[in-house]
Amino acid sequence: MSEHTQVEMTEMKYGKDRPEAKHKLMIEDISLRDGHQSLFATRGRTEDMIPVAEKMDEIGFWAMEVWGGATFDAMHRFLGEDPWERLRTLKRYLKKTPFSMLLRGQNLVGYRNYADDVAKLFVKKTVDNGMEVFRTFDALNDYRNFETVVPVIKECGAHFQGCICYTLTEPRIGGDVYTLEYYIKKAKELEDMGADSICVKDMAGLLAPYDAYKLIKALKDNVKPLIHLHSHFTSGMSPMSHFKAIEAGVDIIDTCLTPYAYRTSHAALEPFVMSLLGTNRDTGFDINALADINEILEREVMPKYKHLLDDTKVSSIDINVLLHQTPGGMLSNLVNQLRDMDALDKMDDVLKELPRVRKELGQIPLVTPTSQIVGIQTVNNVLFDTPEERYKMVTAQVKDLCYGLYGKTSVPIDPEVQKKALKGYERGEEPISCRPAEVLEPELENAKKEIGDLAVDDEDLILYALFPVTGKKFLMQKYGKEQVPESLKPITLEDVEKQDQILAKARKGELIEKPAPQDIPEKSEYARTFNVFVEDEYFEVGVDEVGGAPVITYAAPVAAAPAQPVAVPVAPVTPAAPAAPKPALKEEPKAAPEPAVAAGTPVKAPMPGMVIKYEKNMGDSVNEGETVVVIEAMKMENALPAPTSGVIKAVNYNSGDSVAKDDVLAVIE
Repeated sequence: MSEHTQVEMTEMKYGKDRPEAKHKLMIEDISLRDGHQSLFATRGRTEDMIPVAEKMDEIGFWAMEVWGGATFDAMHRFLGEDPWERLRTLKRYLKKTPFSMLLRGQNLVGYRNYADDVAKLFVKKTVDNGMEVFRTFDALNDYRNFETVVPVIKECGAHFQGCICYTLTEPRIGGDVYTLEYYIKKAKELEDMGADSICVKDMAGLLAPYDAYKLIKALKDNVKPLIHLHSHFTSGMSPMSHFKAIEAGVDIIDTCLTPYAYRTSHAALEPFVMSLLGTNRDTGFDINALADINEILEREVMPKYKHLLDDTKVSSIDINVLLHQTPGGMLSNLVNQLRDMDALDKMDDVLKELPRVRKELGQIPLVTPTSQIVGIQTVNNVLFDTPEERYKMVTAQVKDLCYGLYGKTSVPIDPEVQKKALKGYERGEEPISCRPAEVLEPELENAKKEIGDLAVDDEDLILYALFPVTGKKFLMQKYGKEQVPESLKPITLEDVEKQDQILAKARKGELIEKPAPQDIPEKSEYARTFNVFVEDEYFEVGVDEVGGAPVITYAAPVAAAPAQPVAVPVAPVTPAAPAAPKPALKEEPKAAPEPAVAAGTPVKAPMPGMVIKYEKNMGDSVNEGETVVVIEAMKMENALPAPTSGVIKAVNYNSGDSVAKDDVLAVIE
């Protein structure tokens, strides 16, 4: 058989020519949203999606998730990209496959409930820009938070997919809260709201295989819409759970292309394609076409993001998620927060405290934004509580949760915690029981006045309304009123190659310029070895006494060297022989000017974050305990109180500035 014929036979077996399955399994690809959000902090750029977009459009996906979730925030904040432009750009390449997005109910793509006028305009403009499927969820499974967005989705002719956030209080489905009956009840509520499909959203990978079979079969028996399964790989169970769900008759599953799969992301698509080949659930996908796409991603795209991948763990499975139920993205956020606060040694304490905080806050599912609400409050408790007092630093979002601004929790919030959180709360100390958005004033008109001509269309206005601080900063950069920082600009494969070359040299000890062999003085018997520390790196250095001053005769990195050449300064000497030419010293970057320091009591940042706003300004009087400044840490707001009464004598930062732990934000005298 000729090579040409062998290729043709392969294509017939595994390509598009095989008979269509009677009950074909439908696939939603989520590589271009949840894949990179899970693996490399939502830093995937539009330019790196284009090389594979047209090829992915030919595969035959039920839909492709390309937007929503954290992408809207990450794009304008960290990538300098307009989120709306991504939709318009991808639509030029993906002409056959419906677009899907993750919509956080009344939270939209942010971290709080927005007013109805913002929610309605957001959905309308999203459809105008090409969105067709709205995967809609609420972190508390409180579907009153759907009542504004769903009618607009339906009026615009889009697909409303209602989600049930999957969570547990026991190792397996059951217990006294999240039972099979609970999930059937929620599915019926979504069906009554007009859901075109219903998605089980398992954000932490908690769904066990036999529970998946039981749950999907029960849903198929009790409701009519298509049933869709979304289950992260984190615990390692999701491929098995997907297969049991397929046996139970699930209509659609979420997968990622292999380079974007596994770890805290999702199961890979390709093993399902091959495993179902020739069965009544055969996807019909061309495995050869998928292999071509993966090769492009591996060769041209993924190298740009490898510095963001966590390569410190040998295992790609985190079995601990079954113990603490912390979604992967939330766990990495907690690790980063503790590292920035020099408190990484407290991680075990955080994981012990987290289930307690979750229970006290109403046994809520851990998914954005509730995962951040519980996670950051847990960190605050571990770092700032005392044996005499818990919840010493309560985030604004925990106060909102206790008031009812996020909705109704599955079980009541601990009354003592609720009372403490709502003490002095600006909206009132009695929690509400109505639909949360009913107590929110319209926001768009005020946003228009604040942003003025900087917002040139509704899309700009929405961006500002959702993210006033970072949104305004982005719009200033978008329209050339501020320079785009280098940190927001993309890197190329050439940049990656240069970095790899520097790293290779560093590992060989070749970064430091050495004198020519003939100019190296003879090493005496009195030479001594020292460790020289340069920031986080250290070098083994041989020192010989010549003329009363040390001379570096040998320098090689003991640990991995930094990304740029390091020069170790030495004291000047008067050499007995002609001196070898000295390597030029690398010019040190000039330190940023220190903030103004005034005599008095400082208000320090207890954690790294971003300044949201100052409640008190220069010359204002302040009483002890009053809020001076609000900072955002891991997308949660912390109001910092005045440690003493007095007058504000110094305000050292502006809204939008990043601050480090212990930075002096203001001074009271």
